[in-house]
Amino acid sequence: MWSSLLSFHGTCVLLLLTLVSMNDGFGVEAVKDFKVGDDFGWQEPGHNNTATYSQWATRNRFHVGDSLSFEYKNDSVLEVDKWGYYHCNSSNATVAFNNGKSVFKLDRPGPFYFISGTPDHCKNGQRLLVEVMGLHPISQSPPAIAVPPDSYLAPGPLPSSGSLVSVTLLYSVLMSLIIVTIT
Repeated sequence: MWSSLLSFHGTCVLLLLTLVSMNDGFGVEAVKDFKVGDDFGWQEPGHNNTATYSQWATRNRFHVGDSLSFEYKNDSVLEVDKWGYYHCNSSNATVAFNNGKSVFKLDRPGPFYFISGTPDHCKNGQRLLVEVMGLHPISQSPPAIAVPPDSYLAPGPLPSSGSLVSVTLLYSVLMSLIIVTIT
């Protein structure tokens, strides 16, 4: 009796794991590594390009878990607070890198402030403000078939509600079957 119960239980667990792994609602998009400044890297921008790093930051979306790669020569990268960023003050840096290739992990949502540790580089535009959002959103794949115009569609449930209900319902049914089998 116990061997058939264990076999049934194992089958139920395997079925549940298979269904959960097939469900897109439980995954998150992979983290990303951003090379600061792209091909320009981390260096003092020219006099007419002082907005280089702010423009670079606005072209990207940063999430918790992503990382920033700084590549530079004869320079450094300092993480500072908001005041240090706006006043180009490196005296209270929380993190300092000077090895030419530095990676900084974005471990929380909110702003991160970086400046060059080389005198006057920050005042000439070598500073970066990155606004980090929460975890990566769940990627949704496009529909496999053509969708008719909106006038033919009835309103449906929210995208995440169906997956939660289906997995919860499946779990409840499986647990009921296990309990019935045991008794």
